[in-house]
Amino acid sequence: MTEFRALDDSMNWQQDFERRLRASYTAAGLGAAAVERRIDGVRDGIRDWTVAEITDAETRVGHVVVTVADRNGTLEGRIGDLRVEAPHVGRGYEQAARAWAEAWCAERGARRLEIRLTEPANELFDGYSVVGQTRLRPISSPPAPLDGVTARPMTEAEYPLWLTAEKASYVGDIVRAGALSREEAERKCERDFAELLPAGLATPDNTLLVLEAAGEEVGTGWLKHGFLPGVSYGYSLHVHERHRGKGYGRAAMAAGEQATLAGGDSALMFTVWGGNEVAMNLYESAGYRVLEESRSVGLLRTGGSGSGSTT
Repeated sequence: MTEFRALDDSMNWQQDFERRLRASYTAAGLGAAAVERRIDGVRDGIRDWTVAEITDAETRVGHVVVTVADRNGTLEGRIGDLRVEAPHVGRGYEQAARAWAEAWCAERGARRLEIRLTEPANELFDGYSVVGQTRLRPISSPPAPLDGVTARPMTEAEYPLWLTAEKASYVGDIVRAGALSREEAERKCERDFAELLPAGLATPDNTLLVLEAAGEEVGTGWLKHGFLPGVSYGYSLHVHERHRGKGYGRAAMAAGEQATLAGGDSALMFTVWGGNEVAMNLYESAGYRVLEESRSVGLLRTGGSGSGSTT
């Protein structure tokens, strides 16, 4: 009989979890300081997680970690970790732990359940929709020339139109990925842009670019330098729809990599939303590794409270 018991002392699990995260982030190309900064961010939320030990006939076989929190006015569950120890893998404990986590979160009112994977090729969550991927590539040398594409700073006159289009694109990406409703996405959008660009075009450590070819604007880019130590974050690199399919996507990435080096960083990170397979394929072919992948699934509402065990 498979049982799940919440632990009062989760220190051993946390130490192992952080060790695995550290190894995964390092393998993806993050430098040591960036790895520790990212783990610090994860550590801040761990105190709200429930760590349950998975046992069978009183033998520990692994852990499953869950939490439920309010997100934009809606309760959302999260699987923080699900790990079955090597001798017990493939015996159905993974599926039992996933089902227990889904029920635990649903019983506490969660309507959706999310998991962030550092190993995206995880068949256990194939039935979950991909919400987004965070991808990373270290940049050791300047990228190849842009082949007729130039990148210049955005002007104050161009900024308002760009901001309107960028917000619309951001909301559309979130809704298409199934992460939030349109109303929730619009509220999130307004909060995020107010926080990220409080001084507009003059916000420090941000680069906003216009990409041109043959004297015509073909795309835009927005990067935040020092997002993590040594890492610039590409909030967006867009090629306008009428110019897609002409190789400008690679040119936009090269412009972003040049801006990253100019901003004093040595790695570039992106988030690509679920449903945007074209961008995912582009990043894959350009050598951007998946740092994390978020997936989610809808939950059926149930009553009562979690029992702590299942059979």
